[in-house]
Amino acid sequence: MDISGATGALTGEQYKKSLDDGREVWLDGKRIENVAEHPALKPTVDEFARLLDLRFATPEGRAATLFKSAETGNEVSYAFSLPKTPEELRAKFAASEWWMRESLGQLGRSPDFMSNVAAGLADYADELEQNREGFGENARNYRRFAMEHDLVLTHALGDPQIDRSASPLDDPDLALRVVEEREDGVILRGAKQLATLAPFSHEVLVYLNGVTAARGAEDFVIWFALPMNAPGLKILLREPLGAPESGHSHALGNRYDEQDAMLFFDDVFLPRERIFLLGDSLRALKGLGRINVWSLQSTHIRFLARMKFFASVAKKLAHSIGVDTFRGIQEQLGELLSYVQTLELAIKGAEADAVLTPGGHLAPNNTNGVGFWSADISARMVQILRQVAASGLIMQPTEADLASPELRPFLDRYMRGHDIGAAEKARLFRLGWELAGSSFGMRQELYEYLHRGDPGAGRTRLLRFYDTSATDARVDELISKPLV
Repeated sequence: MDISGATGALTGEQYKKSLDDGREVWLDGKRIENVAEHPALKPTVDEFARLLDLRFATPEGRAATLFKSAETGNEVSYAFSLPKTPEELRAKFAASEWWMRESLGQLGRSPDFMSNVAAGLADYADELEQNREGFGENARNYRRFAMEHDLVLTHALGDPQIDRSASPLDDPDLALRVVEEREDGVILRGAKQLATLAPFSHEVLVYLNGVTAARGAEDFVIWFALPMNAPGLKILLREPLGAPESGHSHALGNRYDEQDAMLFFDDVFLPRERIFLLGDSLRALKGLGRINVWSLQSTHIRFLARMKFFASVAKKLAHSIGVDTFRGIQEQLGELLSYVQTLELAIKGAEADAVLTPGGHLAPNNTNGVGFWSADISARMVQILRQVAASGLIMQPTEADLASPELRPFLDRYMRGHDIGAAEKARLFRLGWELAGSSFGMRQELYEYLHRGDPGAGRTRLLRFYDTSATDARVDELISKPLV
């Protein structure tokens, strides 16, 4: 894939211009002409542009997020790196920490996440080459291409939610499929959900996990990368969750609504150089974990930043209404911080206990169980915040209310807090509402529960593959003779 002319890390303005590429994005029955300028999408585009620019704003930010490509000399994102030493691994995740801290852990699909997946794809290249000649090289070339062009990526894994009890062998519309294979590529027909970040991305990675194929539908297994402006690709967005016209400010929903989308493939041509795997369910199942060896750690780091933000908002909410001295509230706030500390230590432990991948690179040790724990803990965090803030989450004045000379004296008298003014208290409680009550907050919570995969199925896989043999042997030894 061509990297001539690639300039490495994008500025915010370059990113905004790159989205005006003729992609077919639909919202509320209308096609969007320019994603970067649409009022429902512009605030999130602007936030991504701010983050991209922020990398260049200080020497510290630059050093934390970018390194020089050995091939081109371009400054490129650490998320694409393939670490071989503990120092290189630390640098990779220091960049993740920067991204997640700057976005308050609210962007589940910040560029850091999928760039790490692209690195994982390259690490899995030898296995992909065994599927078909050239596929492994395609994977390596794609990681290089995405890194040198600083591509913002999305992914789409789920099949259309039509009839989960049926097989695509009975109804091919149930899964994305290849309808024609040619020497230069394939023709794709079908749909994929949910492509988080789709309107804000340059390309989509699709890597089916093999579950469908395990039911005998090998023809539906395909891994590939596709530009979002590919002819025949339609992008349908869900309802935006920021900027309602009620007058209430939505600092999180406006800035961090990363959108989710259905992707419709209307006989889309996919060049062979962009295919990584075809018709091999076992290799797909094995590869799902392999290509996420770094992105899972990025997810943990992001969730830790989100947990810290939750805990700080909850503490301030409690203090603002004078309940932070109550024993029960203190226990709940302490519970939040116990989750923060637990995940913090798990992240550090996974990195300290790093292992070499079969591809020859250094990666954190397996932490799938931590991910399933996080899915449950997220719901508990929301519950605690609701209990701490109680009805104040619902009844808060708007900025227009606060600006009203007639209303303001009443707000200052009856809607102030323990040691906080009415305006600051209202803004604080609006943050709490966005985290624990708004449509944005509920989408975030659903995302936390589902994006790592079904927790029940994941725990079942953990049961099958986690090595307990040493302790099992001790148990067998103990029960093989009379206990004394």
